[in-house]
Order: sequence, then C-alpha cells, then structure tokens
Amino acid sequence: MSEQVIKSTPLESLHIELGGKMVPFAGWNMPVQYTSNMDEHNAVRTDVGIFDISHMGQFFLSGSGAEEWLNGILANDVNKLAIGEAQYTFMLNEEGGVIDDLIIYRFGDDQIFLVVNASMIDVDFAWLNKHLADGLTLTNESDAWAGMAVQGPNSAALYAKLFPTRELPKRNGIDTWDEDGQKFIVCRTGYTGEDGYELFTSAEQGSKWFKTFVDAGAKPCGLGARDSLRLEVCYPLNGSDLSPTRTPVQAGLGFFCALDKKFIGSEVLVKQKENGLKERLVAIKYIGKGAPPRPHYGVHTKDGEQIGELSSGVFSPSLKEGIAMAYLPVDFAKIGTELDIDVRGRKFPAKVVKKPFYKKD
Repeated sequence: MSEQVIKSTPLESLHIELGGKMVPFAGWNMPVQYTSNMDEHNAVRTDVGIFDISHMGQFFLSGSGAEEWLNGILANDVNKLAIGEAQYTFMLNEEGGVIDDLIIYRFGDDQIFLVVNASMIDVDFAWLNKHLADGLTLTNESDAWAGMAVQGPNSAALYAKLFPTRELPKRNGIDTWDEDGQKFIVCRTGYTGEDGYELFTSAEQGSKWFKTFVDAGAKPCGLGARDSLRLEVCYPLNGSDLSPTRTPVQAGLGFFCALDKKFIGSEVLVKQKENGLKERLVAIKYIGKGAPPRPHYGVHTKDGEQIGELSSGVFSPSLKEGIAMAYLPVDFAKIGTELDIDVRGRKFPAKVVKKPFYKKD
C-alpha cells in the first residue's frame, strides 16, 4: 500500500523560517504552532493573528443559470446572495449527510467563487462535476492561489494600514481588485469567532503578503490555535463534527438549510424536522479539572453506559477548562445533563451546556 503524498502550500518555506512546527494535516504539511497554542490563541482573541489557509480549495463557477443550478445543489438559499456577499452552506449527499461545509461568494451575475475544505477538494470537484448542468463552467484553481486568514479585534486596523486605498468589506462581504498585475480577493469571513477576513492572492505572492502582515504586527498562528478558537465558538470541523452519515439538522445547523426549496438531501432534512431527532450534536464542558478532552474519548452516563464519543475536544485557553462536542441521544442532550468523559480509563465529570462556550463581552 503506497503512502499518502503530503502536499506543501506556497508558504511552507516561510513557516519554517518563522519557526513553525510542521505536521501533516488533511494531506498537507502545515504549521501546528510557532510559539505556543496559548500565545497564538490569545493573540487572536485580544489583538491580531494570521493563519495559512492556502491548503483550502478554490473553485470558480460561471455561466448562464449558475446560481439557479447551485441553488438546487447546496443547502442554503443562493438567491439570498447579493453581488459582493458570501454565504456559509453545505454540500449534502442523497441521505442528507454532509459531504462538505463551504463558503460561496457571489462575484457577479452567474459568477460564484467557492472555498472548500482541504481534504475534500478532489471529492467536491468530482461531485459538482457529476451534477454540473450543460453550459456551466466549473474550474479548480486551488493550486494557483495562496490564502491567509487575518483574525482578531485589531485585524481591521491592520488592513487599513496595509491597504489604505481599499475599504474593508462589511461582514460576509467581498472585494476584488488587480494591482501591478496581481489579483486580490478579500472576504470578511473567518473561523475563529473574531472579526477578520480571508485574503487570497497568487501562489507566487503568498509568502510576500503573509510576511507583510507578520511584519506589520499579525502573530503567525498554527492549526492548534485555529482548533481551540473555532471550538470555543462551536464552529464545526468537517470530518469530525460533520460527516456523511449525519445531517446539518443533527449538528444543530439547520438554520443554514433552506427547507422551502429542493436540493440534494433536502427530503431527509424535512423529515427530521417533522419527526424529530434521535441524536444531536451538543456542547460539553468539564465540571472541574481533568485531562484535556480529545476526539473519540467515550461519553458515559452517570450509570456507566457509553452513549457516544467526542467529535472534538480541547483545553480552552479562554475559559481555562476542557470543552468538547459530541453526538448524543436526545434524552441525554438536554442542557445541564451530567456525564462522564472516559480518558484512557479515567472518568472525568462533565455536563451538557449551551452553545457557544465563549462569547465576546
């Protein structure tokens, strides 16, 4: 059996130069941290940090009727997107399970930019092509772009400093421009629960702009901080909190699904809404101290019965306690339900809490 080929983003050499500790992630060699997860996490919560997101996929869809076609493919309502706006949505299979969660950006009439998860680039592209309507053009330009997420309360001020002639888009807005033969795309989106934006430029220019942001005050951040930041605000991770065997309704994300229209998998979601759920994704917090929760740790009732396993789990730098998410039977999914988390044979008390774990003051 051949080993998986690990890809490199255009910023790999710069990460190493900046002291990044590199690890394989979703088929890519990525920095897990530079200094420490705690430092990087706190920089994003209090100042500004920058992440390499070049491993994510970039597709472009165009052609007459592109929006109408996409509206029958993805779960959210594409018709609600004005030109210059972005939307979080899902690509579902026929059983309503999540193939991928993604963000789409409407550049113009029948011009859509899609950003998909790194591990799903080939799967998503093949799936979309399988259903592609005649007359539409779908291109995978992932190798041509470098991406970086600039996140934190001081991210807007940093943008104004580096791009004084450009106005930062409103939340979920986009801006595109050409400068000295280079194309830029900026999207007021993120995965941390903080204000911020995601900047895409050519693969050749990626390291230059990442370094420019770092030199201007953005702290380089790795996957460790990205995971703790997103979990504190209960943003799901595809492949962990989202999967092909569970629906967005079960994940508590049904409000991103427009059930007044038909799309692939919609009938299953409608039935779940009508008939109720057997299990759903809940937020779980330790009661007191305990070993950091990790994915796949068993979730037990107080009577000792295992009723699920953690889909995500970290020590929260902001809250100074263990936090996690898990799919649990609805009888045990009520807020306040007390549980035990099995960490290699040791049980740590926990309880179901309201999402999200962390909110800005």
